[in-house]
Amino acid sequence: MKQPPKQSVLGIGVSATSYGEVCWITRSWVEKGRNLPTAPGRCVCVTSVHGIMTSRSDAEFRRILNEADLVTPDGMPVVWAMRSFGLRRQSRVYGPNLMLALCEQAAHLGHRIFLYGATQETLGLLSRNLQKWYPGLHIAGMYAPPFRALTAEEDAEAVRRIRESRADIVFVGISTPKQERWMSAHRSTLPGVVMFGVGAAFDFHAGRVSQAPGWMQRHGLEWFYRLLMEPRRLWKRYLLETPLFLPLWFLQLAGLLRDTGEAPL
Repeated sequence: MKQPPKQSVLGIGVSATSYGEVCWITRSWVEKGRNLPTAPGRCVCVTSVHGIMTSRSDAEFRRILNEADLVTPDGMPVVWAMRSFGLRRQSRVYGPNLMLALCEQAAHLGHRIFLYGATQETLGLLSRNLQKWYPGLHIAGMYAPPFRALTAEEDAEAVRRIRESRADIVFVGISTPKQERWMSAHRSTLPGVVMFGVGAAFDFHAGRVSQAPGWMQRHGLEWFYRLLMEPRRLWKRYLLETPLFLPLWFLQLAGLLRDTGEAPL
């Protein structure tokens, strides 16, 4: 299936797509993966300002994002930037909502999902909620990795669990940029599997962390709500890193920013 075009936002190609299109593409990937075991693993990154700004100072992470099969506009500032570059009808493709749309589709089509990330307690809550909301959803397995770098043996065990579960879709919730690095590193060891990095979606849907009200999300104020909820963890991201996005966006709009993520001309 033909991939949607990508629009560069500060050097990151963000897919001009929608919830419906991502679900349709995922369906075709799952069907191909089931019929062709050697089909490549697929990587979908839901990318906000945080991811784009992280890529500015990390060339390897920038490469990972730009090599992903799909990069969805997860935050409203990214959506607004894409609209300013000519994609007037671009809408947000928000990770937590995308996860729910894919779970609904999976329940109807019999896709097997695997949950990778968070804690065992959070995974238990998340699993119960998803199966309550989407009767028939097949959760093939779950794995809560330690909050540190995995040893080679631990990583091999996680891969073994996913492969033996015969998962079609793996949702990865270990935050940016860790989840994108993990997905990129496992494309060859998880052939035929579609991986989605969905960040805080696990905590949201498990009921452990509240989401911003809809009006705040629509007006690009979700960052403020999350900062109020988790100031110690998120203050650096939202007060030091995110504000730099706005002037860089205007520089790109004026044609004064290199497309590779390098410094302005």
